Amino acid sequence: MKREFIRNFCIIAHIDHGKSTLADRLLEKTGTVSPREMHDQVLDDMELEREKGVTIKASPVRMLYDAPDGHRYELNLIDTPGHVDFSYEVSRALAAAEGALLVVDASQGVEAQTLANLYLALEHDLEIVPVVNKIDLVSARTEEVVEELSDLLGEPPENVLRISAKEGINIDQVLRAVVERIPPPGGDPDAPFRALIFDSHYDPYKGVIAYVRVMDGKMKSGQEIMVMSTGKSSEPVEIGVFTPKMTPVEELSAGDVGYIATGFKTVRDCHVGDTITLAESPAEEPLPGYRPQKPMVFAGVYPSDPQDYPLLKDALEKLQLNDASLMFEPETSNALGYGFRCGFLGLFHMEIIQERIEREYGLDVVFTAPSVEYQVTLTNGEELIIDNPSELPPENNIAEIKEPWVEITIFTPAEFIGTVMDLVTSRRGRFKNQEYLDTKRVLLTYEIPLAEIMVDFYNALKARTRGYASLDYQFLEYRPADMVRMDVLVNGQPVDALSIIVHRDQIYHKGQKLVSKMKEVIPRQLFDVPIQAAVGKRVISRATVKALRKDVLAKCYGGDVTRKRKLLEKQKKGKKRMKQIGKVNISQEAFMAVLRLEED
Repeated sequence: MKREFIRNFCIIAHIDHGKSTLADRLLEKTGTVSPREMHDQVLDDMELEREKGVTIKASPVRMLYDAPDGHRYELNLIDTPGHVDFSYEVSRALAAAEGALLVVDASQGVEAQTLANLYLALEHDLEIVPVVNKIDLVSARTEEVVEELSDLLGEPPENVLRISAKEGINIDQVLRAVVERIPPPGGDPDAPFRALIFDSHYDPYKGVIAYVRVMDGKMKSGQEIMVMSTGKSSEPVEIGVFTPKMTPVEELSAGDVGYIATGFKTVRDCHVGDTITLAESPAEEPLPGYRPQKPMVFAGVYPSDPQDYPLLKDALEKLQLNDASLMFEPETSNALGYGFRCGFLGLFHMEIIQERIEREYGLDVVFTAPSVEYQVTLTNGEELIIDNPSELPPENNIAEIKEPWVEITIFTPAEFIGTVMDLVTSRRGRFKNQEYLDTKRVLLTYEIPLAEIMVDFYNALKARTRGYASLDYQFLEYRPADMVRMDVLVNGQPVDALSIIVHRDQIYHKGQKLVSKMKEVIPRQLFDVPIQAAVGKRVISRATVKALRKDVLAKCYGGDVTRKRKLLEKQKKGKKRMKQIGKVNISQEAFMAVLRLEED
């Protein structure tokens, strides 16, 4: 098809503003998916995506639309993930398009991720088509939200589309706006072939399948390809387009969105954001914007049954085939045995991986409390990167520790400003900016250590604002901090998997909360179990899980008192001996107690 009749666009929105539902209606309206095959969230293949209502993997689709002007247009929709953890994937999907539908919920209005994704789209110089969705809701504030979007984009209110994706209201207007307002793709069809990889997945028969947008040149089936960052080459198994099923074609040319079944055996050979070119006539330079995915959150993953270790390794390897951002390496814990140290893009990404391990592979696993990456400079000048608290060197060997800081933007109703500010400042946040969007809503910008928002910050924010606030964050830099390692001793034995790195100002507060939480979740034994929080050799806080007491005097209904004393002395000696050889089983709840320190 001629390039003037091609439109490449994506849908950007905050979580649960109706992005996937709108995609469903567009597929229905263009006849891409027959009514018999239609179901909710067609582009969300994973069970978890449907259950949580969040797009995790980007899914493209080609639609053919007969416009009122008499021409047939090829519309390439690239559905993007909606969660902040996957913002890099969103940026690559935006780089593959010329325009974006900005979808906003008529009852919620503009939220943090709406704005974050909008700025990303504007950075890529995309044409923005504003859409207000869910106008059929009783709580809809349609005209208010239209005004909000109109002020934000500098567009007249009549240019803002008012739709209901669920009810199918005004979907024709969306298709017409895509054709009329979004420009056709650029690129030089005669230049050397260059294609941007905006997503990928692993197929056991075809190897890694790269989702690509062709920027320049053309490629025919059977031509050998090369990935520009790694220099690896391969002869593709097939090339094709999404309808939404994968459909083979003979040629992909500038402006097309499709896939290349590369034949590579691991996703690491074919990174998101990389450039594919032809091995026989390679392009001189790759497309801009590529950067390797960098994990932000780290946690230990251990099988509940040590015999499941090979199965856990197999499960992580298979997950990594489909998710190149998942990193893992073997590690050992005195308390938990053999396991893996895993790196994730964020807490939501970690939750998704945990659910997939348990559901898809049927494994019972223990996840330790998540940690961030610290830059440690030793007194001898050596620099270390530490993502596991138990690996932090002794305090007298450390010259400086740097921790990652992020910039957070919080949208909240004005009535909750005080309680939100209190929450952020209690987590070592630094105020940066405050901006009133209207009389009722305000945008707060703070700088805060990543470790402080990683643990239960989002839940606390939602609780304090009755669910109305929304949050987005962006990495800033590493900054020096006075951090120390807090160890937990259970029955006198340090449990390395429970160690956490905390700011020195918070050690007493967090130490007391941690041992109190641990006391609730560690089961009672037949002997007293002391739980201690310690920094170095100094014990900060202590709690004791009291022993289960067997009444040895129950059978003594009378007789001499010396008989009772004898039985009590015998019990006392038995308990002492039991304590010397006793072991305490620590459940998953104990490890998760570290996450819930701030809930009270």
